[in-house]
Amino acid sequence: MQISFQPFTVRKRFALTISRGTTASSNNIWVRVIQDGIEGWGEASPFSIGAHQQTTEEILEVLQQLAPILEKFSPWEQQQIEKIYQEQPIPSAARAAIDIALHDWMGKRVGLPLWQLWGLNHRQIVPTSLTIGISSLEGARQRVRDWLQVSAGKFFKVKLGSPDGIEADRAMLMAVREEAPEFARFSVDANGGWNFDSALKMCDWLGELGVKYVEQPLPQGQETDLVELKERSPVPIFVDESCFTSSDIPQLIDRVHGINIKLMKSGGLTEAMRMVHTAKACGLKVMFGCYSDSSLANTAAAQLSPLADYLDLDSHLNLIDDPFVGAIYRDDRLLPNDLPGLGMSSGN
Repeated sequence: MQISFQPFTVRKRFALTISRGTTASSNNIWVRVIQDGIEGWGEASPFSIGAHQQTTEEILEVLQQLAPILEKFSPWEQQQIEKIYQEQPIPSAARAAIDIALHDWMGKRVGLPLWQLWGLNHRQIVPTSLTIGISSLEGARQRVRDWLQVSAGKFFKVKLGSPDGIEADRAMLMAVREEAPEFARFSVDANGGWNFDSALKMCDWLGELGVKYVEQPLPQGQETDLVELKERSPVPIFVDESCFTSSDIPQLIDRVHGINIKLMKSGGLTEAMRMVHTAKACGLKVMFGCYSDSSLANTAAAQLSPLADYLDLDSHLNLIDDPFVGAIYRDDRLLPNDLPGLGMSSGN
């Protein structure tokens, strides 16, 4: 098979601020695999979690080295391709782009959308949350109003962990709640921005407000403290930065209620599916999230989303220049279409 890759830039309509910083644009990579006249598409997007960084330049360099090694394989030989990843360190975002493209190729080869190929029921897809980044009170209110231009506003995910402390977090969340529809549900994501005492105080307060769950309340590396936090918190605890692949899940069983799966962290759909089954076998709930992904990567995640309890696949809805068209955003849900593979086309 032939493998090609092309960098592209996406710009956010509204810059997103979390506890670790602000993102206004992203340089992502479009990967294509071609065999038998069929072309499969995948995407890699850079991300950073503490000391763990996967830059566009690093991903691109690895893809350039990896392409000639993988060209001897067929898209059907995914188990053999996965062995190559085990023999040398490959950034998970690079693996994700190739894995997504291989799945897209297979779906096109057999003429079925991936969700149908896997026997999933896309009617079970839950609404995706709409992200509100850390901002001023009026900025938070305005972001809610902006989202309500394209959505009914059924579910909001509010980024907390402000450097100004938990009082600023509380004020911002209340501003969002006041602006949102009465029927709206809320989750909170601190992105590791709280210490244990702050997390405990916030979880108690968030429980009184009926928040559905709290994501990554403590920094990555402080998973031991999650044991006590889980015992004392009235709100379910999910982790994102503390869980990359299925091998991370068993040690989290007594510490969290659920995990956030992102294709760039997991290394693609193959490992994401493995994570879903591992988490459910361990009694944990599952959500799918995203980084600064275009509709290509989010459409790939949407193929698996009938298996998710919660979804946060809204990054492409905040892009000025998304180059792709795929899953359909309707009734606050991101629904994969009936076209073969991922069902993607170019938006240009």
